[in-house]
Amino acid sequence: MAEQADRESRTEEPTEKKIVDEVEKGNIPVSREASVFAFTIAMLVITVFMAKDLLRSVGFILRQLSSDPSGVQLQNSADAVSFFNALVWKIGTPFIPMLVTLLMAGLASSFLQHAPRIIFHRIQPDWNRISLINGWHRIFSARGQADFFKGVFKLLSIGIVIWTVVRWQQNTFIDTMSFEPDAIPELLLMIATRLLMVVGVVTILLLAMDLLWVRMHWRRDIRMSKQEIKDEMKELDGDPLKKARLRSLALDRRRKSMIAAVPRATLVIANPTHYAIALRYVREEGGAPLVLSKGKDLIHLKIREIAEQHLIPIVEDKLLARSMYDCVEVDRPIPPEFYKAVAELIHILYAKSSRKGGAK
Repeated sequence: MAEQADRESRTEEPTEKKIVDEVEKGNIPVSREASVFAFTIAMLVITVFMAKDLLRSVGFILRQLSSDPSGVQLQNSADAVSFFNALVWKIGTPFIPMLVTLLMAGLASSFLQHAPRIIFHRIQPDWNRISLINGWHRIFSARGQADFFKGVFKLLSIGIVIWTVVRWQQNTFIDTMSFEPDAIPELLLMIATRLLMVVGVVTILLLAMDLLWVRMHWRRDIRMSKQEIKDEMKELDGDPLKKARLRSLALDRRRKSMIAAVPRATLVIANPTHYAIALRYVREEGGAPLVLSKGKDLIHLKIREIAEQHLIPIVEDKLLARSMYDCVEVDRPIPPEFYKAVAELIHILYAKSSRKGGAK
């Protein structure tokens, strides 16, 4: 019941991250009909291009053996083993191309569906797989019943096709009784070729339907609940609490950096109660005045306090401080629209400094 309720709660289509994660874990849609189709095509290739030479080679070996049995020395068990190994090698060698073709077809049926990958946890022992109870549930589950009916449908389809071809060729089978023995293998190869071609057509139709079926059910099985999507988005975007904590730490570091830079300022432009902007301008350094720090409320008071401790001039200009605060950025020169106003303040400060120097 819990599993059914969990499946019913999964109403949302899987995200790209969910699909990638399932593929990485080895949970991929695989059609079993692909291997059947590949085997059928491989047998068709073998029948058309290899079977005639294969039968000819094996027949020649058997005829050679039967025509001269006295040439085989079987004096002891060693002779018997040697004769058996030689016979197996001679008869087996012509079958190697056929085995290679079947192997390539099997690999192609897998690789053409999905790129090869090694999933270590998929090859680890899973004791649930050998549990009789779990196996019973898998057999009689909805998936097991669907696989059973698919298998029955496949067997019926292929069986009907084979029966139809055999009925179609029944007169040919009857005519073989009047054929020369040497012509019978070639006739059987022709019938087998026709049979495999028809079975191949039926199999490719079954494969197309099974691919759609498997992928549809795979996407249904990996559907996500709304909560899972929210958790995934939270994971991708980061935990809001962690993000808030990181923002707080970054802001704190930035404040400390700005406060530490105030002693290097040339002047501080301040609103008497709310805003303060520390600027640095040295003729030898060149360029426009640089914003070392800015702040309001408590930060404003801290900037003023440090400026007073280091005897940095504080210019109180309510309008200028307020307008500059929203436009300037720390560690960047002031915008061009403030050049004239700030230049006048710096000129006044330099003039005062010069008069004080002259008075001394």
